[in-house]
Amino acid sequence: MLNTVNVRFPNLGINISNLIKSFKIMRMEISMNAVVVTIAIIAGISIVIYEAKRTWQDVDTYINFSVCAVLSGLIGARLYYVIFNWNYYKGNLLQIFNIRNGGFTIYGGIIAAVITGIVFSGIKKISFWRIADTACIGLVLAQAVGKWGSFFNREAFGAYTNTLFAMQIKYDEVGGVINQEILDHLVRYDGMVYIQVHPIFLYESLWCMMLFVLIMVFRRFKKFDGEVLLWYIAGYSLGRVWIDIMRTDKWILPVLNLSISQLLAALITIIAVCIFAVKHIIAEKSLKN
Repeated sequence: MLNTVNVRFPNLGINISNLIKSFKIMRMEISMNAVVVTIAIIAGISIVIYEAKRTWQDVDTYINFSVCAVLSGLIGARLYYVIFNWNYYKGNLLQIFNIRNGGFTIYGGIIAAVITGIVFSGIKKISFWRIADTACIGLVLAQAVGKWGSFFNREAFGAYTNTLFAMQIKYDEVGGVINQEILDHLVRYDGMVYIQVHPIFLYESLWCMMLFVLIMVFRRFKKFDGEVLLWYIAGYSLGRVWIDIMRTDKWILPVLNLSISQLLAALITIIAVCIFAVKHIIAEKSLKN
């Protein structure tokens, strides 16, 4: 069988052939998205354990918390996605449990993980803010790695573009939402039809990796517990404000003409920055006294 190009980055001169979505082991089909997410979780937990050791915290506590947070986070991310796509799932209830092709929303996962952290810290009688500062380092790294699962699924792409990072995906393999503008700019290459779009997964992965590096560099200079968490919340949400502008799979609020995710990201960014400013002022005053 001839090799076929599944994904192209024409302006970078990159052609990727035979990009698989899944493979079988002992008759069990395993999606590449699941493999990438698993690697992301392992990377996230590993950096959390490293940080716990560096700050002389109990490693077992973070291992137990990581397991709880991962499980609740996955459930929360799926539940959030299902709720906002209920028009489809109410007539296909069994598809709620079909997660092989993705269908997770990061905000749902973060909300579930935060609730888990509050409950866990209450049970263990330890500081939630200190746990959050350590755990969010693993979270942002896991996001940077995990977004590549969307690459294998050919989803999480944006509107049509012809910029440097423009990505072409075979039309019959697309896993995301296609709008009319994309259809108006279909590309033919080697007898195949492609859509040409923004690689949203790449933008978000690079943004999260940049945020991870910045946190790793500046975390030693934090002045209060919870500061690193606020950096993460503000930084990630700010990224989502501009990234969501390019998405095609967003839920638009009719009156404001903004996506729910974009509006939520903007509000979260503002709130996180305000809390940081207040707590930073208080911390500075405490040091002076």
